Amino acid sequence: ITSTTFGSEMILLYATEEQKQKFLPPLCAGEAIIACAITEPDAGSDVTQATTTAVRDNDEWVLNGSKIFITNGTLAKYVVVFCLTDPEHDDRHRRFSAILVETDQPGYQATKLKGKLGIRASDTAEISLNDVRAPAENLIGQEGQGFYQVMGFLNHTRLHICAQAVGLARGCLERCLRHAKSRVQFGRPLAAFQATQLKLAEMATNAEAARLMYQKAAWLTDQGTPDHALVAMAKWFAARSAVIAADEAVLLHGGYGYLAETDVQRFYRDAKILEIYEGTREMEKLIVAREILGRF
Repeated sequence: ITSTTFGSEMILLYATEEQKQKFLPPLCAGEAIIACAITEPDAGSDVTQATTTAVRDNDEWVLNGSKIFITNGTLAKYVVVFCLTDPEHDDRHRRFSAILVETDQPGYQATKLKGKLGIRASDTAEISLNDVRAPAENLIGQEGQGFYQVMGFLNHTRLHICAQAVGLARGCLERCLRHAKSRVQFGRPLAAFQATQLKLAEMATNAEAARLMYQKAAWLTDQGTPDHALVAMAKWFAARSAVIAADEAVLLHGGYGYLAETDVQRFYRDAKILEIYEGTREMEKLIVAREILGRF
C-alpha cells in the first residue's frame, strides 16, 4: 500500500485539514493513486537545483518543467510537485514550495520508463508539465517551505525503504537456508560446510541489526522526535545489507541462482535500487557525518 500512496506523507504531515479530507480518503479507499515529483534530470541528490517553476496567476498556479524517476507517474490521479515559487529569494532553501497537481489537467504528460534492472512491477515515469494549472489552495503548507517539507518527508519514506531492505535480506536468508539444507555437494549438504555457515551467519546478523536500527528510528519518528542521523544510518545500512545478501544468495545457489525461475535472481536485481532512491548511500553517510560532527 505504501507504493500506491507514496507522496501522501506530504499531505498528512503538512497539508491543511481541508486538503487532507479531500485527497487522503480516496487513497485509503483504493480509489486513487498519488505520486511525489521531486527528482529532475539535472537535480537528483541536490534538490535545490530543481528548475520546475510555479508562477501565481490570480487564484491559480501555473507549472512548467520536467521530473524524472517518478513512482506512479503514469498511474497517479494527483501528484505533489516540488517546484520553484520564489527563484530570487536570498536563501536558496526558501525558494521552493510543494503544490498538488491533478493529472487530468491539460499540459500534464507522463511517459513510462522502460528497461529497468529491477522493481519492474513499480510504475516509474518521466513527467512533463507544460502550463499545467492548479488551484491556489493546492499549495501544501506555506509558500517557501517546500525544501524543509521534503526533508521531513524523506525521514518517513526512508524508513519504508529500510523495511523493504530488511524484507529482501530476510527473503534471501530464508531461501539460502532452504537451499543449503537440501543441496548436496561432495556427499554433504551445503549447510555442513563451514564456509556456508559463516555466510548464513553474516546474512542473519546484518538483517537483524538493520531491523532493530530502523525500528528504533521509526519509533523516534512516531514520537515526533526524528533522529536524522539514525534514519540515514538505518537506510544505508539496511540497503547495503540487502545488496550483500542478494549477492551472496545468488552465489550460494550457483548456476541455479542465475536462472529466471529462482527468486534470488530477482532479489539481486531489486536490491540495488535500495542504495539509490530516497537518498543515495553517499548522501546518507554525509547526513550522518554532518549530524555527529554538529553535535560535537
